[in-house]
Amino acid sequence: MSAQTYLAYDYPLLSVFWSMLWFFLWIMWFVLLFRIVVDIFRDDAMSGWAKAGWLAFVILLPFLGVFVYVIARGKNMGRREIAQARAQQEAFDTYVRETAKGGGAGGSSVDELAKLSEMRSRGDLTDEEFRTAKDRVLSGSGASAGSGSLSSSSSR
Repeated sequence: MSAQTYLAYDYPLLSVFWSMLWFFLWIMWFVLLFRIVVDIFRDDAMSGWAKAGWLAFVILLPFLGVFVYVIARGKNMGRREIAQARAQQEAFDTYVRETAKGGGAGGSSVDELAKLSEMRSRGDLTDEEFRTAKDRVLSGSGASAGSGSLSSSSSR
């Protein structure tokens, strides 16, 4: 009579924890390896030959390469990551500000009308030019039509 064996009985709980620990460490190793490769390419201060050398060192001798890289350049890794995060945040904030203004460079129709009114009060536009430009802005020809008349009128 053959005895049936069950996997749960053959693999004790402590071995499951041990296997999970090794699996977690293995995943963390790959995360660290990929972060180092990304950092090598992100560093603008390093020359192309230095990047190729570090990349070859990290790929050919991964354990030694990663540990040497972390020891030699680990402090600046964090600084470069923080600088990139700040640059991304600044780009996002700039985009939100320009979008909230109403289109960025062209400005909104309210801004265009205010500029036209200011130009008329200074005497740069006649009443007829002001009415024509105002009609263009209000009709939806866009701020570009109004800006075109502004730039051509203000060059007089």
